[in-house]
Amino acid sequence: MKMKAPQPFLFETGKRAVLLLHGFTGSSADVRMLGRFLQDNHYTCYAPQYKGHGVSPDVLLTTGPDDWWQDVLDAYDHLKSLGYEEIAVAGLSLGGLFSLKLGYNRPLKGIVAMSTPTRMDSSSPIIQGFLDYVRNYKKYEGKTPEQIDAEMLAYADAPMDTIAKLKDEINEVIPQIDLIYAPIMVVQGKKDQMVDVNGAELIYNKVESEQKELNWYENSGHVITIDKEKAQLQDDILAFLNTLDWHV
Repeated sequence: MKMKAPQPFLFETGKRAVLLLHGFTGSSADVRMLGRFLQDNHYTCYAPQYKGHGVSPDVLLTTGPDDWWQDVLDAYDHLKSLGYEEIAVAGLSLGGLFSLKLGYNRPLKGIVAMSTPTRMDSSSPIIQGFLDYVRNYKKYEGKTPEQIDAEMLAYADAPMDTIAKLKDEINEVIPQIDLIYAPIMVVQGKKDQMVDVNGAELIYNKVESEQKELNWYENSGHVITIDKEKAQLQDDILAFLNTLDWHV
């Protein structure tokens, strides 16, 4: 079965722009509903698709955080090239980490960091999450369980180098978030089993933003943008964006 790779999306409507960033092994589809909701409320939304994501896991393993971070910078610059002078960012998981990094590298009206990893080690659930991604991808390709089991053997140690690079990225970004002064909304689902939920408070406490809030969602897991409380999350993000000091 030939699978169609997820694509970036641009939903243009108003002069206020929001950059939407997906997570590791995710795709722009993870933030599409949020993008449509914000579009309906007069925000232009752009979501890039990171290199190696939404395609064969073999391709994903040839890329790394440096590539994905460049995709984020290119996406920011793309919005600027389209004439959007005021940009906020909302990121999920790895996208949340990149949202924080963007906060001390580029001018932003505001930041929404969702389900953001703040630490990682060799026992991280993200490793199993990657292997689940590989298995599901092969399943969607139409391969038999026997074929999948045989091919999974090749991935036994493959994620470790990528995970090590992700760990390095986290260790680079988190110590610098005290350089963030833009308004920020930190979002965390209490049923998230992929990242340390206590990291949300770490982020909230460490950023220097005068305007900041920490929102907990009792019944949501890691991919909070499409989970049970997505409607409440959308309303909360819109309310936060509406408080920002937009000049357009």
